[in-house]
Amino acid sequence: NLSFVDICFTSTTIPKMLLNIQTQSKVITYEGCISQIYFLILFAVSDIFLLSVMAYNRFVAICHPLHYTVIMNPQLCGLLVLVSWFISFSYSLIQSLLMLRLSFCTNWVIPHFYCELAQALTLACSDTLVNHILQYMVTALLGIVPFSGILFSYTRIASSILRIPSANGKYKYKAFSTCASHLSVVSLFYGTGLGVYLSSDV
Repeated sequence: NLSFVDICFTSTTIPKMLLNIQTQSKVITYEGCISQIYFLILFAVSDIFLLSVMAYNRFVAICHPLHYTVIMNPQLCGLLVLVSWFISFSYSLIQSLLMLRLSFCTNWVIPHFYCELAQALTLACSDTLVNHILQYMVTALLGIVPFSGILFSYTRIASSILRIPSANGKYKYKAFSTCASHLSVVSLFYGTGLGVYLSSDV
């Protein structure tokens, strides 16, 4: 699921970029912007939730290894993925519908291949307060709650690993190596997201 979401997430802007390069055009239309915003939000939110589910999976595997198959049964795994996709579809649809209700006074063209929600809202001449409130509330929720779950999982994992006796060094190494790939993906995802957010404010 995560690899599919990551491929789709990066593929939301690449077709438009390639089209712009081929046609020597540097604009994105209103319709293109709406569809790009929908898919960007859909796959970004899915990514956030799937990373949290994977952190919980590692937490159960390392902190409760004997209960792993009981806790992480196929029904729970399926339910967690289903809830992740449902929330992602719902939020991206709500943001897209809120964007469609706006009116724009000027000729609506963004001179870029990538359309960001905040950038598109600045072009609207109707009231965007609801859009901004929803955007900031959900961004804060999606930024804090899943990331807190990931931090909690890895704090518990680290304390469990540190309690393993030094004589069992290979078990410590195996436990750390189990988490290393997921931690690197989490760091890249949240690090680049934070970098984009901070650079857009400057």
